[in-house]
Parts: sequence; C-alpha cells; structure tokens
Amino acid sequence: MPGPLDGFRVIDLTNMVSGPLGTMILADQGADVIKVEAPNGGDHTRQVATRRNGFSASFLNNNRNKRSIALDLKTPEGLEAVKRLVRDADVFAQNFRPGVIERLGLGYETLRTINPGLVYASISGFGFEGPFAQKPVFDPLIQSLSGLTTVQAGSDAERPKLVRTILPDKLTGFTLAQAVCAALLARSRTGEGQHIQLSMLDTMLAFLWGSDMGGHTFVGNEMEKEVAQSWIDLIYETRDGFISVAVMRHKEWVALARAAERPEWIEDPRFQNSEGLDAHKNARLELTQSVLRERTTAEWIERLEAAGVPCAPVLTRREAIRHPQVEANGIVVEHDHPQAGRLRQARNPAVFSDTPAAQRSGAPALGAHTRAILSEAGFSANEIDTMLSGGAAFESATADEDAA
Repeated sequence: MPGPLDGFRVIDLTNMVSGPLGTMILADQGADVIKVEAPNGGDHTRQVATRRNGFSASFLNNNRNKRSIALDLKTPEGLEAVKRLVRDADVFAQNFRPGVIERLGLGYETLRTINPGLVYASISGFGFEGPFAQKPVFDPLIQSLSGLTTVQAGSDAERPKLVRTILPDKLTGFTLAQAVCAALLARSRTGEGQHIQLSMLDTMLAFLWGSDMGGHTFVGNEMEKEVAQSWIDLIYETRDGFISVAVMRHKEWVALARAAERPEWIEDPRFQNSEGLDAHKNARLELTQSVLRERTTAEWIERLEAAGVPCAPVLTRREAIRHPQVEANGIVVEHDHPQAGRLRQARNPAVFSDTPAAQRSGAPALGAHTRAILSEAGFSANEIDTMLSGGAAFESATADEDAA
C-alpha cells in the first residue's frame, strides 16, 4: 500500500541538509520528490567525506526515495524546464540565500501564476530580512546566535559549547515537512497554495522556548544571567562504564536509596520532598555518583529497574544501533543501493497503520532521472537530446540502472 503522501509531487531545489532532510521525509511518506541539481557536481553533500563508489553517506542519508534531474538554471532551457515541472507539482522547496531565487526567475510570485495551488517553501539561515539575512550560514552559527551554545554550557558564566550534531539543520528539516503537510491540508480546504518561509534561527529559538527559556518568559522578570542548575551531568560512572539515572520525583529518590542500600538518604532532611531534591541537587547528584561506582552498569540496570528507578545504559553509536530496544523498534534497516552497495539507515520514524512509509529507492546518482522527468513534463525526445548536448541538462551514465 502506498504512503500517505502518494500522489503528491515535490520539486526540490534544496541542498546541504535542512532542505534535503525535510523533502526526504516527504519522499519516505510517499511523495514523488524530484531533486533539481546543477550539472556541475549537484548537491554539495555529494562531495563530502565518508564515501563509497562515488556516494557520500551524507547524501545517501538525506536523499533516498527521490529522483534526480540535472538542469543548468543559468540557461533559458533549464529555467523553462523547471517551470514546466511546476505546472503539475504540489510543492516547490528551495533554500537559496534570500533574493537569489527571485533573481533566477523562480520566485513565489512568478511560480504562483503558473500554478496557483502550489505550496512554495523557502528556507533561510538567519531570516529573510534584517542585518544577518544575507550572511552565509552554517549550523554552528545558528547554534551560537540562538543561545543554544550557552544552554549547552549550563550557564552564562561557562564557556559556550556546541551540540555535537547539526541540530538546527535537522530540526529545520523536520519543521519543513510538518509545515508543508499543514499547507497541503489548508489547500485541500481552500484550493489555494501559499508561501511558507522558515528560517533555521526561528526554528532553533522556537525549539528552545519549550524548556530552556523560562527565565525570559515572564515580561518584567527576566533573568540577567542564566545560572547552572547543577554542575554535574546526569551521566554517572559505574565500575565498568557509564549509566544515566533520572530521579525527578521524591518517590524515585526513595526507590534509588533502597536499590543502593542507603536508607539514611530517605531520612536526610534535605531530601524530604521534590522541592528539597531540587534545592540540594548537587549534593543529591554527588551522593548518587558515589554509590554508582560500586557496581557494574549491568548490575545497576537490573537493580534500578527492579526498584522502578528510571535509568538507561550510556551507549556508543555502534552499541546503540544493536541494542535490543532499538532492534525491537525496527528503526535501523538495511537495503541494497545499485552503486553504493549494502546500506544501513534509519527508516522514517513515523509508523502509519494503513499507509506505511517505505524504502522505494536509494538516493539517486546526479541526473539519474533527467530524461524520464523531462519526458513526463512533455518534452520530446529531440528536445531532450538538444538540452543534453547543449549542456542545459545532464544525465548520469548510470541513469538506466538508477531508474530501474
């Protein structure tokens, strides 16, 4: 059975991670995503490290289930091809720097005259107006400007720290997919498309507000400087490794004291309620760490689980993907790619009871579907040959294999 977005077509002019991840979510859920790339190299992530047989892991992991057409948008023929693709599309996504797409002649106002029902999604780094709008953007810059690096540090007095994954990029991708689906739902009611503008900076600030901006929520009572709730991470050493133990309520503190055979903790006047646990957090965490060194991680997991204390082992990436819970979820899957070989990837995390997302194809070679897509758009064989020979379009040497 096809995915929930089967029948929707997305014209994808995004590159790097935020846009491609968002459109891959749509592709995983059944949309026909046509990735439009420049003939001279395509998406930048095609060239990054960790590669096999001409494919980078980054490109493979953000572009599966898509078709690739390579067009030179600096030529009239290439631009005309995109406009013809837009006629029958539902979604158009782009993440050029603000103003570039309009100078190319593919801005929202232009494309809506071709297709009034088009959902047009634009991603920027810092925003579409303002002093940083034209600055080049990379994930660490958004982490820095949004305040995430100081959240990660623990307090404003500590050295800022990056989150060691491109969180703003990936969150923007997920937000893009949700926003596109919301706009498609609105179109089903009104018949009209619309323009979605989404910045990485806005996405990150909205994400932080749910849990990290309490000191700036009450107008007139803002905090001048954030202070650390604790200088101790909730990662503890055991005799042979590490473990995370999350004691947030008084009943869990009592359960931990019993599992650790420390009845005096229960009687300690500092820890008689949840307020005391929070007020004396550092002392509580230091006591917890002192006792967890006495046994192995496996021993503690068994004891803590039996007592009802929330806990989990701290795993490496290699260990995590082989953990019994991860295996039970079936989130990590393997499949064969025609060029890159056997791949291991995370499937789309949303599980649909009636319209399941599916692995239909691996990430495409550059221009693997150029001829087929142009033919679907109404170009004749002679027109396609002329575009290919003139450089307005490019077709991968492995197009037939990829298309199959």
